[in-house]
Amino acid sequence: MASLSTNERWDREAGRDVSREARRGASVGAGARANRKTVKIEDYAFLSDTQTAALVGRNGSVDWLCFPRFDSPSCFAALIGEPKNGRWLITPTDDSATVTRKYRGYTLILETTFETKDGAVRLIDFMPPRGTNPDIVRIVEGVDGKVSMRMELIVRFDYGDVVPWVRKCGDGLEAIAGPNGLVLRTPIETRGEDLTTVAEFEVAKGERVPFVLTWYQSHNRPPRAINPDHALRDTEKYWNDWAGSCRHGGKWGDAVKRSLVVLKGLTYAPTGGIVAAATTSLPEKIGGVRNWDYRYCWLRDATFTLFALTRSGFVEEARAWRGWLLRTIAGSPAQMQILYGTRGERRLPEFEIEWLAG
Repeated sequence: MASLSTNERWDREAGRDVSREARRGASVGAGARANRKTVKIEDYAFLSDTQTAALVGRNGSVDWLCFPRFDSPSCFAALIGEPKNGRWLITPTDDSATVTRKYRGYTLILETTFETKDGAVRLIDFMPPRGTNPDIVRIVEGVDGKVSMRMELIVRFDYGDVVPWVRKCGDGLEAIAGPNGLVLRTPIETRGEDLTTVAEFEVAKGERVPFVLTWYQSHNRPPRAINPDHALRDTEKYWNDWAGSCRHGGKWGDAVKRSLVVLKGLTYAPTGGIVAAATTSLPEKIGGVRNWDYRYCWLRDATFTLFALTRSGFVEEARAWRGWLLRTIAGSPAQMQILYGTRGERRLPEFEIEWLAG
């Protein structure tokens, strides 16, 4: 089972004793892990729009995504569960395809190239910086020959538990459950199959097939469609402009700048908060019990992030975080915490999710 845990790390850093029973409650079930085929954690790539984040495996599957914020309940939770707990897979039908990946320049635009016996395609994944409605955009681009592809979309709100109501409406496919709505827009014909949205299509050299998944509040109408190519251009400009102001002049410049881009992706733009990581419930070591929820603003972790950013000339993030901090800890110093929500929330309850293997 997965544990959304903050209290144990809180106790450890405060010098408190943590009972064996508490440690057991934070464990993630080694037996379940051993019986599951998983993507290695190092084989996931990170996407962000500076308000939330996604993790994409080498197999072309988005296995972790929380909308609309870093610390919102996930709609894709295969990372800490199974595919049935939510994922979005786009991959060749040829399982023997070879895979290479890279980020485009100093951006969080991921390019995954699949090479098969019939040709090659490039899968371009990114999250455009946005206002109210977050998007994740996936563009399949033909590189050589003609490649048969398949798409599987499994939406499970509330950490892989809630099956949405799915319907075709207007120019997209809507998935709704409670306050959450998602709309998928693509020119490819989709169909429902075993509570999964699937599609098969072919991509020839020079062709581009877009998929756009957008979150919205379910009591509202779906937002207007975005242009995927325009969003790609704007996203590339955003990240290149930001990275272009880097003042790091020391050794290992390329690695430093790429790391800074990741740290920027962990900032929460509306408030200036900085999350420690995009994930929860992943143990620090296999079989370990330290599986805290890092999607919050841990003051110590944020300090290290700011130290790295400011040393390279990124002072606006420091100003924004200072404003967040002053608002968040306002009041009695005796009530100061070691972590807060991205908007300064103080009550962050811990709970266990029994339907996820961990």
